[in-house]
Order: sequence, then C-alpha cells, then structure tokens
Amino acid sequence: MPPLRGQLRDGAAVLIDFSLRNQGPAPPLGRRLCLSEAATDETSEQARRVEELETELRHLREDLRESEQFNTRILEASRDCVKVLDLEGRLLSMNKGGMEMLEICDFGPLKNSYWIDFWEGNDRAAAKSAVEAAREGGMGRFVGFFPTTQTRKPMWFDVVVSPILAPDGKPERLVALSRDVTERKRAEDMLRTITEGTSSVTGKEFFRCLVQHLAMGLMVRYAFLAECRDRKHARSVAFWEGSGFGENFEYDVAGTPCNNVLEGRTCFYPNRLQALFPEDVGLASWQAESYLGVPLLDSMSRIIGHLVILNDRPMEQDPLLVSVLETFASRAGAELERQEADDKLRAAMAEVESLKNRLQAENLYLQEEIRTEHNFEEIVGNSPPLLAALSQVEHVASTDSTVLLMGETGTGKELFARAIHSRSARRERPLVKVNCGAIPAGLVESELFGHVRGAFTGALEKRVGRFELANGGTIFLDEVSELPLETQVKLLRVLQEKEFEPVGGSRTVRVIVRVLAASNRELEEAVSSGAFRADLFYRLNVFPIRVPALRQRRGDIPLLVTFFLGSLSKQLGKRLDGVSRASMDRLTAYPWPGNVRELQNVVERAAILARGPILEIEQDMLAPSKSGAVEADGSRTLEEIERSHIRAALKSTGGVVEGPRGAANILGIHPNTLRSRIKRLGLDRVRSHEIS
Repeated sequence: MPPLRGQLRDGAAVLIDFSLRNQGPAPPLGRRLCLSEAATDETSEQARRVEELETELRHLREDLRESEQFNTRILEASRDCVKVLDLEGRLLSMNKGGMEMLEICDFGPLKNSYWIDFWEGNDRAAAKSAVEAAREGGMGRFVGFFPTTQTRKPMWFDVVVSPILAPDGKPERLVALSRDVTERKRAEDMLRTITEGTSSVTGKEFFRCLVQHLAMGLMVRYAFLAECRDRKHARSVAFWEGSGFGENFEYDVAGTPCNNVLEGRTCFYPNRLQALFPEDVGLASWQAESYLGVPLLDSMSRIIGHLVILNDRPMEQDPLLVSVLETFASRAGAELERQEADDKLRAAMAEVESLKNRLQAENLYLQEEIRTEHNFEEIVGNSPPLLAALSQVEHVASTDSTVLLMGETGTGKELFARAIHSRSARRERPLVKVNCGAIPAGLVESELFGHVRGAFTGALEKRVGRFELANGGTIFLDEVSELPLETQVKLLRVLQEKEFEPVGGSRTVRVIVRVLAASNRELEEAVSSGAFRADLFYRLNVFPIRVPALRQRRGDIPLLVTFFLGSLSKQLGKRLDGVSRASMDRLTAYPWPGNVRELQNVVERAAILARGPILEIEQDMLAPSKSGAVEADGSRTLEEIERSHIRAALKSTGGVVEGPRGAANILGIHPNTLRSRIKRLGLDRVRSHEIS
C-alpha cells in the first residue's frame, strides 16, 4: 500500500534508492531462466512503485510551495507591522503591510539599522528591555509612540517582541510585532483629559469645565449644556464657543436639532446642518455644519436637558464621539439633578431661617407647637439635649421599668417624672411624690411605708404610707440620695419583693408600684463614699435619664422666658410682652447655677419691677447676692466670700475669663480686674480640674 500523501518528505528519495539497489545477490545461472519471468514482473512492480513515489513527492513540494506563498501573502498584507531582528536588535526584514502603515517606500536603507534607536524617550528604554527579554527566551511588551516616516502622523503601537527558536531550542532571531492602537490611545487620553478636567469641580463650575474639555478633546468648535424640562423651552447653563466661554442663552427647541434629542434620542448630523434646519437662525450665526446631541436624564430616567457639540466643519462618523458624549451626559445629568436639589435645599433653608426669625418673635406660638408635638405640658424647649432626653422619655414611658432621673437642682426632674407617668399605662392611677431630702430622718420610713397606731410616741393613729397610696400607680422618690441607710434596705426589698411591713406592724403589704427616682448628686460617688448602697443603686439605675442643665440648652431660654411671662401676666394682671434684646443677651450668657428654677425666679422678679410691657433685666439681678452669702454664713470673711464667688463663676464657665460667656461678664467686671483678683486671691494656682 503506498504511503499517504503528505507523509512523504525528503525520505522519498531514500526509499526509491533502497528499492532499486537493495535487491540482494543475483541467483545462480541454473536458476536464471526459471526466474526470468518472475524478475520481469518484479521489475515492473518496482518501476510502478517508483513512479508513484515521485508523483507523491512532486505533490508534496507543490503543496509546501503554495502554503509558503499563502503564508507570505498573509504576512505581507497584515496591517500589523512585523519585523525580524537579529539577536542584537538589528532590522533584517519587515512586512509590506507594516511598511505601508509607516509610510516606508524602501526598506533597503533601514536594513541592519538598530530597531531600538527608532524609539524616543521612555519608549527607547522599553524597547531595549523588550529585546533583552526576548533574547533570553522570554517575551517583552510595551505601548509606545511612533511617528510615521513621511507625514509624521503620530501613531501609538502595542509592541510584542518574541524569540524565533533554532532546532536546539535557543533563540536565533527575534520577531517584533507592532499593532496600531492609536484610536484606543486617543480615546483613553481624551477620556482621561476630560475626566481630570471635571473630576474636582461640581455645580456650575463642573458644567463649564465639561463643555470646555469636550470641545477641546473632541476637537470641535462649540459645546453647550442646556436644561429643559418641558421639552419646549431650553436654557443653557454652560457654553463654549471656540476660544472661550460664551454668554448663556435661551431658545425654543421647535425647529432645532435639539428637538429630536429631547425626545430621548442621540442625534448626529455629520454635515449640511443649516440646510436640514433652516428655521434655526442660531446655526447660521455660528456657521454650524455638523451636530451631535445626547439627552440628559435624572435618576428617574426623566429628560431634564441635553449635551451638544457642534462644528463649523463636517464631522466623521466616529463611534468614539458618541460614546464619549453619552458617558459624560450621564455625569452631567446627575450633577444637574444634584444642583437642582441643592438649590431647593438652599431655598428651603432660607425659608426655614425666615420662619425661625418669625417664630422667635412669636415664641408663644412655637411653645404651643412643641407642647402639641410632645404633649409635655410644662416642658418647654427644642434644643438637641432636651429633645434627646424627651426621646428617652418616649421610649421608657410605656414600660414599667424603673427610671433614674439625674440632673442638677432646678433642671425640672419632677416635670420629667410627671411626663413619664402621664404617658404610661398607669396614668389613670395616682403619681405620688416623696421629697426624701425634706423629711426628717426619723420619719422617712413612716412616710414611705406607713405605721400602725402606737408604733412610736405620737403615733396616735394608723397612717398609710406613700407606697401603699401609690399602689397600681407611680411613686416619685425625689432626692433619693438623702435616704438613710436603714431606709435604703427596706426600699431595696420593696423593689425586689414588691412588699413591706408598716412601722410597728407585722402585716405584710404587697404593692405593684412603678418607681421613678431622682437625684441631684452623682449616686456612683455616693456609693463609693458608702453613703448609698450599691445594690440599691443598681436596682434604681435600670433606665437612667440625664436632664440637661440650662447652660447646656441656652437656645431654650427665650422660649422659657415667654412661657413664664405668659403665666405672670395673668398672675400679676400686667401686660408683659417680652424682654429687651440686651436683657435676653444677658440671660443667655449667664451660667444659671440654679437652672430653670433660678430663671423663673429672675423673670418673676423682673416682672414685678417692670414699669412697661418690655422687661429690663440688669446684670446685678443675675449675680448671686453678696449680702445673702454673708447672711448664710456670717463667720466667713469678705475675702473668703469673694474667693468663693469668683471660684463659682470660673467653675460655671470652665475657667474662661473673657468673652460674652466668660466669668468677667458674669461678675460684671473688667477681665483685667478679674485676672488681678484671681492672682491676689491665689486662684491662679488652682488646677483647672479643681475649677471645672
């Protein structure tokens, strides 16, 4: 059976030679006649076999030649530039397609020149590295800039250098394949330029930068961005007219190329623009010949405007133009929507500011609004600290949890207790208040738990205690830190077991009472000093609420003043419209160590002394009374009183001496005078934490 076509190469000649020569020794003479006929047949077969082999070899050589010619035609026609280099990087050959791309007419002068030397700058170093990598059997790659030979048209190439291996597997030549990536590079550079030019700006400045960089990057004369929400009337927000920014303009979109864009389509008119839209006189004034416009959409996909480029020359049908414009139209639409939201926000803020000014002049109305919203009849204010505390009241009121109200004297802890009770499920039952600090130590237990007749001297009748009175409701233990330790034990039992025995009695009384406790002292410090039981503290501290001091909510002072004046006007039978601006400034600057209760007293004193509807509150009405201090402690010297007074003022301001809220302003003296007295009294040596 003859070998398959395509399997025979140079071995065909060997096979033929073997067939003809390797026949073995000639037969003896006696046998020649007998074998003659067989020899003739064998010779004929061999001749036929040789002929077949020669035909097969000829076909193989023709196929090889056709394949080589076809591969050569492919290589020569390729638009990639294919160069063969020696191991030193010298040019040995270049395909015809590559020569045409680089505008090289004759390769002769370039042969044996160093390919690396054709590159410049950083590209030369990259080309050298690529050659070295290929020479070592690897592959080198880089993207470089290369101008054409004749027109010097700038081109960018993606270059790959690979080895051509010898039969022993070692590189004997190199092949450098360069692919034209100019359009891709141009797109990348264009997008980067436009992006970098617009990435750091927002609002109107973004629109201006966008149209400028679009016009320059896409090499057109005009670019503008217009807002249009009714699809009838457009208003430009940024306009570039070749050499600078033009004045913004308004126009009706009917009869203009923008009309179709506002229907939601990208519209491209490469030439004859004025002839296509003869009604648009603006095109004639610009001498516009071509147009590309894309719609701007908001987050709800509603058309809110359009982005347009125009040129005074025809535009080529370039997908890159459309892609770039559509990309930045998305950003422009989002920015236009954001700017509209900002404008609305600024308008709303201006309206709020106007409303705020009006409401400050109508404090009674604002007070009623706050009271209606929170339903806290006597808690007046809208400052963040107060609202945060009221929010806690809202959360805990509907539960039966024990609440610990902490805050300075006069902050309104009792009002918070009433608010919690009035919003709870126990609001139909009584709220029983006990001021633990106002009851003599010997009577506290009887007051809380009651006593039987004859329990102690003077106990002529049975007395029901406050806990029993509050059964089913709420008990408010004000100044709970003042309870004697022995009474704290019985209170702890009530909290744990819900039961107690009256003083002198043996009958156990069971109650279901919600406990609200309050203290103007830090109970943790009292626990540390041993004045308050730790187990009772943890029982009371289930849900702590800190009532803010008045100095922490100075913005509420005008509202509180108006609230107090409303009550005092009826009580005193006088018309009281408000306080003067200077008086209000003094009130808001004062630290209010007595908090809301002190403010109420000051306003009442000023109302009594007022001779007209506008109250004047002088500084001496706010500062503590020196005579009162002497009466309270007649054994103290004037210097001691002065030192204590200045220390209190410094404490209330956190050590600040000067300024509208400084200690000097509170004391009504010059800051330098106060500094001299601080030094004289030795307060300058007091550490800051001892003051604050």
